[in-house]
Amino acid sequence: MSTRTLTFVTGNANKLREVQQILSGAPIILTSHKLDLPELQGTTHEIATSKAREASRILNGPALTEDTALSFTSLNGLPGPYIKWFLDSVGHEGLNKMLVGFDDKSATAICTFAYCPGPGKEVVLFEGRTEGRIVSARGPKDFGWDPIFLPDGFAETYAEMAKETKNTISHRYRALEKLKTFLADEKNF
Repeated sequence: MSTRTLTFVTGNANKLREVQQILSGAPIILTSHKLDLPELQGTTHEIATSKAREASRILNGPALTEDTALSFTSLNGLPGPYIKWFLDSVGHEGLNKMLVGFDDKSATAICTFAYCPGPGKEVVLFEGRTEGRIVSARGPKDFGWDPIFLPDGFAETYAEMAKETKNTISHRYRALEKLKTFLADEKNF
């Protein structure tokens, strides 16, 4: 099987490093390219599909994009794909305050990778989910909402976990495992 190059659209060095670690052993060389893509409103699948199409058009070739969501059960899925803006606006403490009046602190971490093989071609989605709950921020605060997400079955938040542990149970890992399987078949790439 030949090794191929794939452009991952991100300007986030932490995210790139995590994806490269999880995809190690896959038959690809992952490069990155930062693009300011329009942020649409919609479902996680609609947003991911749109971003991949636009990235492929701009790059004039294959593109891989990623979208994360953090869905609070008590808020019927919000903030969902808008977690980045909620976090930027209210911080970790504000996200916790949103759940103060609710007994149910459960949440689902969702990662959707979208691969578009070229301009005008069909987008393929790879989704991973991890169930957990929202807790007061614990651990380093340098990687998004990781400090407030406690995955089910663990005593540590994503931020407190060793990267080697997180990278075998996270929503991103689960989505990338599906992508790895897809990329292993040369006809898909």
